[in-house]
Amino acid sequence: MSKLPKTMKGVWLTGHGETNKLDFRSDIPVPKPTANDVLIRVGATAVNNTDINTRTAWYSKGKATINDASWAGIAIDFPRIQGIDVCGNIVAVGKNVSKNRIGERVLVEPCLREIKGKALSKPFFLGSECDGGFAEFVVVASRHAFQVKSSLSDIELASFPCSYSTAENMLTKSKVISGELVLVTGASGGVGSAAVQLIKARGANVFAVTTVSKTQDLINLGATKIIYRDQDVVETLGSNSVDVVIDLVGGKKWPAFLEVLRPGGRYVVSGAIAGALVGLDLRTLYLKDLSFFGCTVLESNVFADLIDHIENRSIKPVVAHTFPLEDIVKAQELFLQKKHIGKIVLTINTY
Repeated sequence: MSKLPKTMKGVWLTGHGETNKLDFRSDIPVPKPTANDVLIRVGATAVNNTDINTRTAWYSKGKATINDASWAGIAIDFPRIQGIDVCGNIVAVGKNVSKNRIGERVLVEPCLREIKGKALSKPFFLGSECDGGFAEFVVVASRHAFQVKSSLSDIELASFPCSYSTAENMLTKSKVISGELVLVTGASGGVGSAAVQLIKARGANVFAVTTVSKTQDLINLGATKIIYRDQDVVETLGSNSVDVVIDLVGGKKWPAFLEVLRPGGRYVVSGAIAGALVGLDLRTLYLKDLSFFGCTVLESNVFADLIDHIENRSIKPVVAHTFPLEDIVKAQELFLQKKHIGKIVLTINTY
């Protein structure tokens, strides 16, 4: 193993605001693993909604001082290296970790229950409460670095961790089973396109909400039926027509998502890009005996199950564009146009 450098290239988020808060540098200290940690040379990472949400303080509930703008509802320590998706190779380990791990190609579990050898009472998230993958190296607890054996490239593998674990977590918590009908909103995004594949892998049927231009892409991923964003979901599907709603958008059309649920149905949410505040008629909730699931913290088995899906090739990566890390602003600007399907990936240590 070659000697590790003392400094690295990476992107510091220097505060809440616009893209001018993203500072690409080449003098960031390389992090050092503590006893239970591994040091990963990052091959590729990816852009997610959470990057923009964290930068703009979208997670804050509007307090006078922004002290709740992370995933965990606490203040962000600046400068922060964002990047919740990490694919790379272990290059160094702490004293409590087997040296046999050096050289492993890994994906990092985004939901962290251990930091610097200490168990957390409330999980942290990579790139939010602690530094993530927008740099040449990242340190995480060994337990959160999952070896992956796959012929896929680092770029392809980097599209999986955040979006696919979020989608798998939603299906796990709501117990989606074979034969059910599942409505997915925002189906062309990273989490949405992952959910389409993972629902299909469970033997359930997918009704995908998207735009006309992305119809064939989603059918190719496994969607059974396409509903366009300008269509009325209730008129298209009918009341009491689906078992589960996987919602990534929220917004003013939200009441219709409950109307199409069958009695005893399950509503699952992990995003609100169309609007976080919605109107709930409590009579719909209790008269239909609906169950609601909010999904952020991963269930304990979710990431291991995701690795199995990757290695068994029951899901596939969907990469729309790639950029070098230094072009992160261009990547985020393209991401916000929402014209792509799948993920935008940033390359770092590619050879």
